[in-house]
Amino acid sequence: MPILEKETTRDRESQVLPKVPVPPLKQTLDTYLGCVQHLVMEEQFKKTKAIVEKFGAPGGLGEVLQKKLLERRDKMENWVYEYWLEDMYLNNRLALPVNSSPAMVFPKQMFRDHKDALRFAARLIRGLLDYKRVIEQRALPVDVARGQLAGTPLCMEQYYRLFNSYRYPGLKTDTLKVQTKAASSAPEHIMVACKNQFFVLDVVVNGKQLNEAEILCQLEKIVKMSGKAEERLPPFGILTSDGRTEWAQARDVLTKEPSNRDSLALIESCLCVVCLDEPSGLVPSDTNRALLMLHGGGRDKNGANRWYDKSMQFVVGMDGVCGVVCEHSPFEGIVLVQCSEYLMKYITESPSKMATASSVRELPAPRRLPWKCNPQIQGFLAASGERLQRLVNNLDMDVYKFEAYGKEFIKKQRMSPDAFIQVALQLAFYKCRGRLVSTYESASIRRFQQGRVDNIRSATREALAFVKSMTDERVVFADSEKMKRLRDALNAQTDYTIAAITGMAIDNHLLGLLRMSKELNMEKPEIFCDPTYLISNLFILSTSQVPTTVEMFCCYGPVVPNGYGACYNPQSDHIMFCVSSFWAKSETSSAVFVKALNEGLLEIMDLCNRCSAAAAKSAESSRGVSRPHKSGK
Repeated sequence: MPILEKETTRDRESQVLPKVPVPPLKQTLDTYLGCVQHLVMEEQFKKTKAIVEKFGAPGGLGEVLQKKLLERRDKMENWVYEYWLEDMYLNNRLALPVNSSPAMVFPKQMFRDHKDALRFAARLIRGLLDYKRVIEQRALPVDVARGQLAGTPLCMEQYYRLFNSYRYPGLKTDTLKVQTKAASSAPEHIMVACKNQFFVLDVVVNGKQLNEAEILCQLEKIVKMSGKAEERLPPFGILTSDGRTEWAQARDVLTKEPSNRDSLALIESCLCVVCLDEPSGLVPSDTNRALLMLHGGGRDKNGANRWYDKSMQFVVGMDGVCGVVCEHSPFEGIVLVQCSEYLMKYITESPSKMATASSVRELPAPRRLPWKCNPQIQGFLAASGERLQRLVNNLDMDVYKFEAYGKEFIKKQRMSPDAFIQVALQLAFYKCRGRLVSTYESASIRRFQQGRVDNIRSATREALAFVKSMTDERVVFADSEKMKRLRDALNAQTDYTIAAITGMAIDNHLLGLLRMSKELNMEKPEIFCDPTYLISNLFILSTSQVPTTVEMFCCYGPVVPNGYGACYNPQSDHIMFCVSSFWAKSETSSAVFVKALNEGLLEIMDLCNRCSAAAAKSAESSRGVSRPHKSGK
């Protein structure tokens, strides 16, 4: 029976999605060797091959661990989810801004004045409450897969974590808590950050939700209260921008004070955070807006006007710089996109519900969160501010709109836009560094129960063969050979994509085998101590396609110090790229990468056009040869 796009989650709850498979061991080990062979030296690969063969031998360690993983799959809804969540997010000790939390950058808003900005914020909050209601009623249309293997229904669980998740810092590992209380007893307040102060905005008063005019009235009170210099408290939000262990240590000290514990409890149970930002003083270019969304511009701008542990922080800048920052552990980018698009449509399309003043109730003023400070906490605040500033100064971001063509041109070549862009990213990297490196492209596995992502390893040997044909100055390759290599690279990318989205990629599986060896208290298997495995998990190129139907774009930082983050949003006639790297590493430069990417995309277009013209010419001449000769009278 075909799944209709409008089917709701309530309709679908009776249809259970399949469990994530555990791929065959031999298949994963063979694929792993194929992925790394061309990325390491020949001598090193020989050693790796011997280690892998020993691990996968009949009766060997691999088979023991595989058997245990299969048993785990039988017992659990999703055998890899907890392993993946800890490895990808919770065990990571880096600061959330830039390193982990992506941002959606909304179109620049043209606010006439402060009041106009607050109207936008009030409308956004109303839209959020509307979206929350749709989620709670399980009335969201079920997402269906697009692109490869389109039409399959997808797991909707991530949507139910949008408003009720919180990431607690820990000394060694963080904890993601999802409140599963009944809707009636769930929190009904939003946290509003303004001038680094935090205010509780109750969105339900006397059993009735606030209307848009009432929300606006409360926001105006918040702005007024935040302006009272004598009541201003230190910028506690900056602590959440620090490394996770540092923030956990500071939090332990904070919670010794009852009033701090109460303030934290209110933040931890809020629906989301709305950050009313001061003007940054920066030109609102795409690049600057992306930077401001990722880190707020540091301690001297809006970097402390945040609470990074909360899953969604909506930023409304008085200068029109708006967007949302998300703590990534509860959900993927696509869920954030759907929510953001719903809000932008709500703000721009539905008529304003600003009621007359008579329908605005007399409401108690929002409460400023109290904080108790002491010299030790003062020290934490100063150190966190210092570290955030270093991160801000280090991030090199280049948001680039490639306008020569978009996905329509790519589709006309009978090519997959995503595979095409991935191969172009490999070409750009090769132009910069003369080699390929381990590349991460997130692949959704939401076809399965509680599915999150696996990795598409885009640096294939076919991609290497293609980029060499485009860049080798010693050998001139014919266009027909270049095109054959391009199609081979696209096919390899597409094949890997299909394997990944159907649960047959290698990264989750290898992680599972490693974690299982730990659980069984084994010595770490040699395959996971091998330098090749370590190199294969340093993703110098971390990429993701985040397409939108409304004008906005996603951005994030690199995942390793000497790497690039490359997020892209293909539209019909252009492609948005957000390329990030760190200034501290001389071997990376976002501007240099963007220049190479632009060159490569134009070169591939020229190749496609030349091959199309040659094919048309050849078809024309063959028609001429086969046409019967007409004799004149």
